[in-house]
Amino acid sequence: MSTNITWHSGLTRQERSELRKQKGCTVWFTGLSASGKSTIAIALEQHLLHLGLATYRLDGDNVRFGLNKDLGFSPKDREENIRRIAEVAKLFADSTTIALTSFISPYKADRQIARDLHSDTKNTDSPLPFIEVFIDIPVEEAEKRDPKGLYKKARAGEIKEFTGISAPYERPENAEIHIHSEKTSVEEAVVIITKHLEEKGLLKVGGS
Repeated sequence: MSTNITWHSGLTRQERSELRKQKGCTVWFTGLSASGKSTIAIALEQHLLHLGLATYRLDGDNVRFGLNKDLGFSPKDREENIRRIAEVAKLFADSTTIALTSFISPYKADRQIARDLHSDTKNTDSPLPFIEVFIDIPVEEAEKRDPKGLYKKARAGEIKEFTGISAPYERPENAEIHIHSEKTSVEEAVVIITKHLEEKGLLKVGGS
C-alpha cells in the first residue's frame, strides 16, 4: 500500500451534483447465476438513460475481462473482485453517476465492505447512497434457466467452486430491495427499483 500520497480536495460532491444536475449512487445487484441480475440491470440502465440520467453498468463483461482479468474464483479472488468493483462503483457514484453493479457477490462480508466504502467520509463531505438489490430465485429455478449451461457443468464437476452448487451463497438479510425474479417481470422490477430511487430523492434534477 502506498504511503507517500496526499489527498487533494477539489469540488465538493454538492457542487458537482449541482453542476451536473444529478445525484450519484450505487445500485448493487446480488443473486445467483441466472437469477436475472444482468437482465434487470440492463433494463434499468436503459430506463434511467432515457430519463436523461448519467448511468453506467458494471458486470462481468466489462470487469472480468479487463480490470479483474487476473482474478479467479477462489474465495480470496472473489473477495478482491468485489473490493475492486466497489471502489470503481464508488468513483462513479462520487462523479454523480448512477452506478449499477451486477455480480453474484456471494459473501455477506464482501457486500458489507462495499457498503462501508460508500459510507466512509474520510476524504469527502458526505456518504454515498448504496442500494442493495437482492434478486432472489430458488436454485432449482435458476438451473432451469441456465442460459450458459453453467449449472449443468457444475453438476458434472466441470466447474469448481460454483455458487449455489459447490460454493455457498449467503443471502442478504437487510437488502433495501428484495425481488423474487421468478414471480416478477423485468419491467415490474425496473418500476420497483425506480420508485425506490425516486423516494430516496436520487432521481431529482438539480442535485436538490
